[in-house]
Amino acid sequence: MSGRGRSSFTKRQKERSRQEKQREKAERKIQRKLEKQTGSTEESADSLEDFSAVADQLALPGSNVED
Repeated sequence: MSGRGRSSFTKRQKERSRQEKQREKAERKIQRKLEKQTGSTEESADSLEDFSAVADQLALPGSNVED
């Protein structure tokens, strides 16, 4: 039964990685939308500060991913 712990750890690691990639993808999508709306990357640079709040909203329930 000593092999059980490694499998669970690997599964948790994979799930965290998947959630992180999903969050980053959502952030990039929002950033592209903002850039498209403003038409300039300089103007949207100010709105990048709000991504931490957006990331919190997009985080899946029960995820323990820390930035």
